[in-house]
Amino acid sequence: MRIILYTGKGGVGKTSIAAATAVKSAEQGNKTLIVSTDPAHSLGDSFDVKLGSEPVKINERLWAQEIDAIHEVEEGWGKVQKYFTELFTSKAVKDITTEELTVFPGMEDLLSLLRVLKYYKEERFDVIIIDCAPTGETLALLSFPEMLRWWMEKLFPIKKKAIKIAGPVAESLLKIPMPSGQVLDEIDNMYYQLDEMKKIFSDRAVTSIRIVVNPEKMVIKEAQRSFTYLNIYDFNVDSIVVNRVIPENVQDDYFKVWKDIQRKYKDEIIQSFEPIPIYYAPLFETEVVGIKMLHRMAGEIFKGEDPTTIKFNGRAQRVDKDGEDYVMTIEMPFIDKEDLSLNQKGDQLIIKAGSIKRNITLPRTLLDLSIRKAKFEEEKLKIWFGGEKNE
Repeated sequence: MRIILYTGKGGVGKTSIAAATAVKSAEQGNKTLIVSTDPAHSLGDSFDVKLGSEPVKINERLWAQEIDAIHEVEEGWGKVQKYFTELFTSKAVKDITTEELTVFPGMEDLLSLLRVLKYYKEERFDVIIIDCAPTGETLALLSFPEMLRWWMEKLFPIKKKAIKIAGPVAESLLKIPMPSGQVLDEIDNMYYQLDEMKKIFSDRAVTSIRIVVNPEKMVIKEAQRSFTYLNIYDFNVDSIVVNRVIPENVQDDYFKVWKDIQRKYKDEIIQSFEPIPIYYAPLFETEVVGIKMLHRMAGEIFKGEDPTTIKFNGRAQRVDKDGEDYVMTIEMPFIDKEDLSLNQKGDQLIIKAGSIKRNITLPRTLLDLSIRKAKFEEEKLKIWFGGEKNE
């Protein structure tokens, strides 16, 4: 089975790209499901059909679904939500605001992804394509299981045991309800599902993440940042899709300046994401709605390629701890050591090799550290960061 996640800044057209990929996948004979986990669902609009919380058959091999976040919360978080409602209302008046507070930001999206895990385990489909929420939310979701792991492995068993033993006493003394065994079991169960999901999403033979960008400054900056963090968490970004590129045959004077701007930013995209494959979708003369237009878009992006194959399998960059320092390793194939130069400007690491330039957005951990040394070997550039940055 293949899982492909599409993410990108809000408004870049990732839903259309994801839907076009699904159409092409189904045409090639794969039993394909496309799922929207974005709370602002627009997948149904893209297909020009009404979608629901269960998969809807679009054609012989294609299904689409807009996951109902409220339903997923009730299914996977119901007992915990009920407990928190009781806890919040033990000293206050219950109203609708209280119930809203029991669902933490991002929880709906997180539980939506667990539905994808269910489909994966059932082996109902050959390919699952996920139209994710905008980049920042996607990064938070994908990193959440990693952050939860320490608490669940180190503290949760102790807290669970302590609550079972001391819960009744604490409840009578504090006059607040304590979580029941069922509540704790539900949290436990959700953690193990999230951990399982993390393993599947980190499996490079199964899952690819694709970043959709427009040739615009703000969009590229966000894409660079997300690319860095996805690499740090060891998710496989196998391609970049540049959407709404003005075709060369458009000669109208109105678009001349825009074409020049896009040409400049297309070069920056190449410099930022090499050696990741880059695909292009044109700005069409009409809106991309319905199977016919989605088929046309897929043809423009992938040409004769199979859109479901893994386009790249490797870590373009990574950060590891080395004693007190951090080491950033960057893949730099086909580069001569003598041509390399290195500079840092704000949150950007600028690497030049002859006429080639790479702009890499640094993670927050490295921003206040200075570059100690750098070494280039086996087509990898290694940079050591440590100490406080010299202003």
